[in-house]
Amino acid sequence: MAKGHRSQIKRERNANKDTRPSAKLSYARVSVTKACFVLDAIRGKDVDTALAIVTYNPRYASSLVKKLLESAVANAENNNGLKRENLYVAECYATSGPIMKRIQPRAQGRAYRILKRMSHITVVLDEKK
Repeated sequence: MAKGHRSQIKRERNANKDTRPSAKLSYARVSVTKACFVLDAIRGKDVDTALAIVTYNPRYASSLVKKLLESAVANAENNNGLKRENLYVAECYATSGPIMKRIQPRAQGRAYRILKRMSHITVVLDEKK
């Protein structure tokens, strides 16, 4: 157990928080594998290049990532007061969410399981040094 008053413990915990601008999309109806193809393409790129990549990427996940990236840029400009020209994609990752389980009828009374996967997608921006 941590020692000290509750407010002191909270103050220490909040001091270690990540202050970089970010945006998160929860329960996206796309699998982690498919989302990662798009996220790998924009990781480490500056914001304008990343937006150009996802705009012309034919995958379904790219439309989700584009909206998420625009939201992260808006958060950076409005909440943190950062300039758009200095921003780049520091981190972007997808973690698995809940799985919807469905049944596909098959021959001779059998049933196959269909797994409809979801993911939580996170984009974190940072300023160029």
